[in-house]
Amino acid sequence: MMEAPKRVRAEDVRASLEAIVDPQSGLNIIDLGLIYGIRVEKDRIEVDMTLTNPESPTAGTLATEVEQAVRGAFEEIDNVEVSLVFEPPWTLECLSDKGRATLGYRA
Repeated sequence: MMEAPKRVRAEDVRASLEAIVDPQSGLNIIDLGLIYGIRVEKDRIEVDMTLTNPESPTAGTLATEVEQAVRGAFEEIDNVEVSLVFEPPWTLECLSDKGRATLGYRA
């Protein structure tokens, strides 16, 4: 008997993105607070992300890395969409506790 495919959860997608490091800060994009939203439907994953600076030279490359990471981690999902959003703008408040500690910011 074939095993039913495992249901992908937003937490699974988030975990797959922890390996992507922002080259400017050295932090992964989760701790940096760049991921604003993850939606998972039966055959679709949507990720909303931002950048610390909309003029960042990594604008195109980070979004592409996110898409590739999600596609690689969830090969059973054909439709992956990554959207760059800039509202609300990224601030230091977006950092995780680990990100704040790593960068030396206090809450």
